[in-house]
Amino acid sequence: MNSQPPKPRLQEQFHALMRAHHYSIRTEKSYWYWIRFYLRFHQMRHPLELGPFEVNQFLSWLASERQVAAATQNLALNAIVFLYARVLERPLGDIGKTIRAKRPPRLPVVLSHQEAMAIIGQLAAPYDLLASLMYGAGLRVVEASRLRVKDIDFDKQLIIVRDGKGGKDRTTLLPASLIAPLTERIALIRGRLQVREPFYQVPVTVPFALKRKYPSASGSLQWQWLFPSAGVCLDADGDPVRHHVHVTSIQRAVKQAVQACGLGKPASSHTFRHTFATELLRRGSDIRTVQTLLGHADVRTTQIYTHVLGQAFAGVRSPLG
Repeated sequence: MNSQPPKPRLQEQFHALMRAHHYSIRTEKSYWYWIRFYLRFHQMRHPLELGPFEVNQFLSWLASERQVAAATQNLALNAIVFLYARVLERPLGDIGKTIRAKRPPRLPVVLSHQEAMAIIGQLAAPYDLLASLMYGAGLRVVEASRLRVKDIDFDKQLIIVRDGKGGKDRTTLLPASLIAPLTERIALIRGRLQVREPFYQVPVTVPFALKRKYPSASGSLQWQWLFPSAGVCLDADGDPVRHHVHVTSIQRAVKQAVQACGLGKPASSHTFRHTFATELLRRGSDIRTVQTLLGHADVRTTQIYTHVLGQAFAGVRSPLG
């Protein structure tokens, strides 16, 4: 009789490794989406039956037929590389030259300070505070939604961004004008925990390793989401948990506020981050400082904002006069 335990299914192996390497839930979902897409493209053949040629076919098809953005094609490639290198332990090697999705150079849409404040003024709580954090601290919408109580350092007036883009942590500014509303919000959360409101007795989602090592962390004040979702969901183990507010609901609220203001600009949640950068540069901040606050790996990414302001051509006069 065979006493060997059954081999875990591919999806189970994938999820276990993502947790072991401390990838975010968002990255885990994105990677699994593209792995499934890749397998469906090849008629659900096992990935060990496929190789560099089939990966090349899939990525080229995404660019030529689906016309995905360059960032989307790169995300799909990263997911497939993770599948082969970490899950299957069969690194891909050279996949050859693929048809690459092109990223056309475009200047970002930015707002004036008055326009940004007008949009924030149209938002109801807690979306007004979320938008204020995106504008005042340069946060991405997902970074603002995932803030926990422990990420606010009132003494140093800093916000700690955990597991930002590329899995990196960074610090950014805590606007003085947001200290009072954030203090009030944390006091409200503390009060609800202390009176043991039923909703707040459901644990919040925490990193997988922390959940195992410190089971009580999910009920502590420090790990509470600043902006929790309105309902309860189930985690990967089937246990009820409270997650943070969904990004889509923030984006929807901002879109409605932009329309209500009648600005005539295609602004979105991310526009607040662009405006944060341009306002800092306009007010004399050093571009390296802005790069650090935004969490850009390359200063060339930050330099796009100098073109928005026209600083790239400072001192240059047109021959027309």
